[in-house]
Amino acid sequence: QVQLVESGGGLVQAGGSLRLSCAASGRTFSTYPMGWFRQAPGKEREFVSGISRSGGSIYYTDSVKGRFTISRDNAKSTVYLQMNSLKPEDTAIYYCAASGWPNWGGSSTFAPAYWGQGTQVTVSS
Repeated sequence: QVQLVESGGGLVQAGGSLRLSCAASGRTFSTYPMGWFRQAPGKEREFVSGISRSGGSIYYTDSVKGRFTISRDNAKSTVYLQMNSLKPEDTAIYYCAASGWPNWGGSSTFAPAYWGQGTQVTVSS
């Protein structure tokens, strides 16, 4: 089992940047594809970005392409989401997730098996 703890959320003005981190417990971090989801008030949870076990396959939803960058450090059991040029519509609770599909290869279907508690990102206009 994997325990995930997010950090790095906060309040930022439009056009600003934030870097989210997700630290995982256990020694098996490198065996899980990792992803970031977000949920805005009144909306369904959305898959934002994912990264394969080695980092060789990456997915971004269209609305964040060119602005967000996902990365991982398997030695530190941590996955990151660098968010630049933030917009008010990026406001949401951001959740880290570990996929139950070890061979996830960058598709828009991620199958999360474990979730973090979430971190709030608020972008003011």
